[in-house]
Amino acid sequence: MGIVRERLEGILARLAARADDERVFLRVYAETARAAADAADARSQAGVPLGPIDGAIVSIKDLFDVAGEATAAGSRILRDAPPARQDAEVVRRLRQAGAVILGKTNMVEFAFSGLGLNPHYGTPGNAADPAGIPGGSSSGAGVSVAEGTSTISIGSDTGGSVRIPATLNGVVGFKPTARRVPIKGVFPLSLSLDSVGPLARSVQDCAFADAVMAGEEPAVLAPFPLSGLRIGVPRGRLFAETEPLVTEAFEASLGRLSKAGATILDHDIEDLLEGMARATSLASIASVEASEIHADWIVARADRIDPRVQVGIARGGTIPAPAYLRMMRQRRALAAAMDERLKPVDVMVMPATAISAPLIAPLALDPELYSRTDLLILRNTRVANLFDLTSISLPLPDMPSPIGLMLTGRNGQDRRLLEIASSVERELAR
Repeated sequence: MGIVRERLEGILARLAARADDERVFLRVYAETARAAADAADARSQAGVPLGPIDGAIVSIKDLFDVAGEATAAGSRILRDAPPARQDAEVVRRLRQAGAVILGKTNMVEFAFSGLGLNPHYGTPGNAADPAGIPGGSSSGAGVSVAEGTSTISIGSDTGGSVRIPATLNGVVGFKPTARRVPIKGVFPLSLSLDSVGPLARSVQDCAFADAVMAGEEPAVLAPFPLSGLRIGVPRGRLFAETEPLVTEAFEASLGRLSKAGATILDHDIEDLLEGMARATSLASIASVEASEIHADWIVARADRIDPRVQVGIARGGTIPAPAYLRMMRQRRALAAAMDERLKPVDVMVMPATAISAPLIAPLALDPELYSRTDLLILRNTRVANLFDLTSISLPLPDMPSPIGLMLTGRNGQDRRLLEIASSVERELAR
């Protein structure tokens, strides 16, 4: 038995042992994964590997099309939808690169929350503490990488749905510039904001997966010198209500980077954040666009949808078309202004989430607490989506609870951000 097949069998045995209470994976492709693993081992033995993710154990979020099965997006009502005719484009590219697609991971229904709860299929417990939330919406993705049942997991990020579960489970999560990675065959939440990104244990593994999905040549990241690196810190509303543990860890990480030669600058974006808040005051862009995507069932089949999800999406459907068009026009202007504002710095840095993972039980019982916590946990990550930026969350080492440091770069500077993140990752791990 080859190395990849042996690794796969160990994972399959773990999943089989907990099959009666499986909440991380919604589907497991055991036989096709075995065939892919054997093929990867054969290529390795012959000395002709396909590239750096050949033989990587990869899981995909439940909203990616896999040929021959319905794409349910964490819901019950889409389980009987017509089967997908072909794999999502990113799934096809991953298979061509030799990835072993293990299965589909759990998620918030229709990807509409940053907390990770799913009443239909159960909520995966946080990898560090099973009583804590996994983060969402790519909940199973974050847990899978952290617990070692995937080398790489692929999620979607509309307001933080890759970076939040990565943060709360202590792994790396990368959000590329929107539309750089194709979303063909990905069940949408918001066509304006959706991005497809990887979660992994290192920036380099995220970079390899990202390049494959973007149709680029995967390569080892070049070191980015920290000496002279200009780090902008947007102090203000993005630092309000931050848990002391998160604040202390964030400031300590800035201190480490400063000692390594980076220049730390206060970087004011309050006027742009206020402008976006006003532009989206009637409803979020995601809720308005989701209300159109789900128009056929969000009211008609409301009794079969998580009420926390149903209410939020249905509310978006009450926004008049002129208000939505004005919102999107203002967003374009604000995104251009943000791009200009970020030119003096190499990267903008803040805590990925204001808090570490709260407990699942109180959130499941209290709708008001759920809503308030969801808004807080999405607050920092959604900046990159609203202003059309690229962003990555790095786990801070040696924390009592997983905490993420978020680096955000200008639109289209994905490779540069990954190089900076790799150097920051290396410095913080020293």
